Amino acid sequence: MLSVEDWAEIRRLYRAERMPIKVIARVVGCSKNTVKNALAADQPPVYRRRPQGSVVDAVEPRIQELLQACPTMPATVIGERLDWPYSIRTLSGRVAELRPIYLPPDPASRTAYLAGEIAQCDFWFPPIRLPVGCGQTRTATRLPVLTMITGYARWALALLLPTRRLEDLYAGWWRLLLQLGAVPRVLVWDGEAAVGRWRPRQPQLTTACHAFRGVLGAKVIICKPGDPEAKGIIERLHDYLERSFLPPAAASAPRSTSTLNSRPGWESLTNVGSDPWVAPRRSGSARIGRQC
Repeated sequence: MLSVEDWAEIRRLYRAERMPIKVIARVVGCSKNTVKNALAADQPPVYRRRPQGSVVDAVEPRIQELLQACPTMPATVIGERLDWPYSIRTLSGRVAELRPIYLPPDPASRTAYLAGEIAQCDFWFPPIRLPVGCGQTRTATRLPVLTMITGYARWALALLLPTRRLEDLYAGWWRLLLQLGAVPRVLVWDGEAAVGRWRPRQPQLTTACHAFRGVLGAKVIICKPGDPEAKGIIERLHDYLERSFLPPAAASAPRSTSTLNSRPGWESLTNVGSDPWVAPRRSGSARIGRQC
């Protein structure tokens, strides 16, 4: 089988060096037909084994009948019905592939949150250029907006940050919690480099995030990439901000004012708390529960 290195070299010699096929075959050490096949192929050669049949193929029609009658039937029960003499892993793998075909569609549901349970955090990048003084402007990638919204009360907060670096992110995150006046039990993020990365079993948080959540006594969850529905509340908040706050107030310079909920306007995106060294309260009391 032709290697990827030889395949790439053949195409280079033919296209860049303008060598004839006969000369390329002599240089590479292969036949002319191999050179022709390499030039005709649009992808590098990959070894693929010929697919072999499985012992489950003979009983697949019967599996489909059982799943059609009862889509939630366990693989162990199907094995008993079939008198399956082989490993249950082989059968359960095929059942897992066929089961979604016969399962009814999930009905639409609305996720409900308890007071003080969860808050979603993210960066918002408004499609504008913001004046910063002295005739200079900055894009949203250089002046991101840190946003946070609670799951129960939909209390929204935002803060304009100078950068997305670790020190600016956590300082802004702290100020948003001060504005909220409480710490939700769970904080949801979308794979921000300074916060952590998604892993199938457990999110991989940064050392700074572990230290920060240890001070707060809260849990941080990292959402799976490409799953905006997991944090749909804050995605809808970003859509609301773009439709309601940008035109025409987006051209004004940022100022330090109160929260989004108390004073609407572009300036309210730059929330600044009171004393940054006063620790927020833990959620759990009736007063804080109403806030979150």
